[in-house]
Amino acid sequence: MENLRVLIVSESFLPQVNGVTNSVRRVLEHLAATGHEAELVAPTGPPSYAGFPVTHARGASLPFYRDFRIGLETRRRLRAVMLRFRPDVVHVASPATLGYQATRAAAELGIPTVAIYQTDLVGFAERYGIAGGCRAMAGLTRRIHHRVDLTLAPSSASLRQLDELGVPRTVLWPRGVDLQAFHPVRRSTALRQELAPDGRLLVGYVGRLAPEKELDLLSHLAEDPRYRLVLVGGGPEEQRLRTLLPGAAFLGVLHGDALGAAYASLDVFVHTGRHETYCQSAQEALASGVPVVAPRAGGPVDVVRDGVAGHLYTPGDAAELASYVGRLADDQLYRRRMGLAARRSVNGRSWRSVNDRLVEHYRAVASERVTRLAA
Repeated sequence: MENLRVLIVSESFLPQVNGVTNSVRRVLEHLAATGHEAELVAPTGPPSYAGFPVTHARGASLPFYRDFRIGLETRRRLRAVMLRFRPDVVHVASPATLGYQATRAAAELGIPTVAIYQTDLVGFAERYGIAGGCRAMAGLTRRIHHRVDLTLAPSSASLRQLDELGVPRTVLWPRGVDLQAFHPVRRSTALRQELAPDGRLLVGYVGRLAPEKELDLLSHLAEDPRYRLVLVGGGPEEQRLRTLLPGAAFLGVLHGDALGAAYASLDVFVHTGRHETYCQSAQEALASGVPVVAPRAGGPVDVVRDGVAGHLYTPGDAAELASYVGRLADDQLYRRRMGLAARRSVNGRSWRSVNDRLVEHYRAVASERVTRLAA
């Protein structure tokens, strides 16, 4: 089996900017560069991406998060897409409602499936206080991942969580990082002068501005005269956070060179949410040569080498978070040494090597299905 035909079904895509969208984009770009055929099914997006068609699934916005659409496509329509495209494998990205229907449709047609576990649905329901949501999301996660041929989880914490839910056939598959787009050379003197003309250090966060990110913890840094807070991203919490953090710089959603410059121009990167299955933004900060302070929970435990490339603090402990940021702020040599170690720690995590492994997983499940059918 030389070139593969891969149908990707994603709960999220452009113009939404998040970890799921970014991973799907990288996978599509890799498939195009290596000669495979692909099609994307998602609730939003342009007519095509990386030369591959994008089929829009029916969807609806979440009432508590209007900027985020979920797929509500019927199994019949998804079956029709699969019959037309005839994929060798169906890749289900961060499956929830749309992914559930896609796995059922693929099972009915005998098409092998690879699910990418990327969103902690149970933690999401817990954070938003959805009545009965934790039990419902645990049940949905089990139903989806029991049905697929292979589940790829981004971190050891995710593997443990899936194991506790009784999900079989799981393998570690981390996220890659663009080592050119995120690089210390992108540090911008002009941007630093604009954000802190008085020479204060820049302490920043990049990601969605949403309740599950626990960004209220940043208020414990906001009044410290040693640094200025910088937040990159958008989301439902933006206006409330602007009130909570009146001295912070809100740069909005950034892309490309502007995003790379924002990361590299920070002195310390902070993350506050405890429900990250991987924490791609922390990895991008490390690639930019910036030490990271993040919770000792979920993905950051694998991403950040504690005491080497940054510090991990007890989730929700604002005093411990502030103490680690303060230590980095007060010792320039220590901060520089950690920044150099941060970059070294991600040198083997390019998207190409990560996605080469993904294609190997595609081939394995497709070959296994062919062998079973032959038997």
